Amino acid sequence: MALSTGDNVPSCTLSVMGESGPTPLTTDALFGGKRVILFALPGAFTPGCSMAHLPGFVANADKIKAAGVDSIACLSVNDAFVMGAWGDAQNASEIVMVADGNAEFTDAMGLTLDATGFGMGKRSQRYAMLVDNGVITHLNVEEGPGVDASSAETMMALL
Repeated sequence: MALSTGDNVPSCTLSVMGESGPTPLTTDALFGGKRVILFALPGAFTPGCSMAHLPGFVANADKIKAAGVDSIACLSVNDAFVMGAWGDAQNASEIVMVADGNAEFTDAMGLTLDATGFGMGKRSQRYAMLVDNGVITHLNVEEGPGVDASSAETMMALL
């Protein structure tokens, strides 16, 4: 069962690409004492994620932060190398590119996507959430294909 508004984000260790390689990032460090928008997607470099989802947050990062968000994070069930390279390719310097390589966070959120039919294994559903100091205040999960409920524009309207 998926977590929902009012729940605490799961406690686990994710990773990001640092200057000397993959670097651990705990959910406490990511969300603690901060207002964060985290959007999750099925895969780095995939068409919808690269053409619609991530670019919307990149283009609106300044506006989102000006509206009181401390950090914007993009999460995918990929490794830190892939997430770092994708962030570089998308000029996503204002976005924390978070790797959930073993889907630990995704599983704990209850938002796993079985993409084995596409040869992609276990992935994350497409969603976005607003988190205040580790508590989910809004969670928008896409019900079908496309980027609507979890878009940057939809999340900006909640701020």
